[in-house]
Amino acid sequence: MALPAPSAPRPSPSPATRARGLGASFVYAWNGLIHTLVYQRNMKLHFSAAVLVSLVGSGMPLGLAEKTTLIFCVMLVFFAEILNTALEHLVDLATSALDERARVAKDTAAGGVLVLSIGTFIIFAALVFHNAPTVAAHTNEIARQTALGVPLTASIGGLLLARRRAAWIDHLLVVVAVGVWLALALRTYSVVFSAMTLGLVVTAAAAARVRRTSGPRA
Repeated sequence: MALPAPSAPRPSPSPATRARGLGASFVYAWNGLIHTLVYQRNMKLHFSAAVLVSLVGSGMPLGLAEKTTLIFCVMLVFFAEILNTALEHLVDLATSALDERARVAKDTAAGGVLVLSIGTFIIFAALVFHNAPTVAAHTNEIARQTALGVPLTASIGGLLLARRRAAWIDHLLVVVAVGVWLALALRTYSVVFSAMTLGLVVTAAAAARVRRTSGPRA
């Protein structure tokens, strides 16, 4: 019996095709992040908490291990909330009827996010308590962070509000947030946390744009 002829090897994708694929993957991932931020109320709370963490990190002289821990905890909570959102959509896609197993799946996923959020808060409180002498020695810097952090947090919170409003209001909030960030970045203890704060401003602005074009759901 004759052996089947070996199949011809598939040509490898060209560099241009791989680049388009990588770019498209990044766009899809970015859209998933923005969708979660626009339509999930808990993600907005986590996002606001991340702004406060970044303000503390840029306003206090923390060690490398402490900075890494705070950033990792924030990113881990974001990851858990995005994963929870994906699971909720999968459950809704699998069944539209009331099902106890679907409820358990959603509740346990939300419980995982809750555990991570509580753990992050405990770690944050422990770091602040451990650095109490540093906090006491930098009261002027903390007062400055508070004075500038309030309008920054309020601007980002305004961008995340699920309400219809004129586009110029969102543009004004972005200008205020960027201006306050510049004032904070001029005197910062951590370029990494300052960059993180700017990233949060950009992400909030992108979420506000999506909210304007698609309408609020939450």
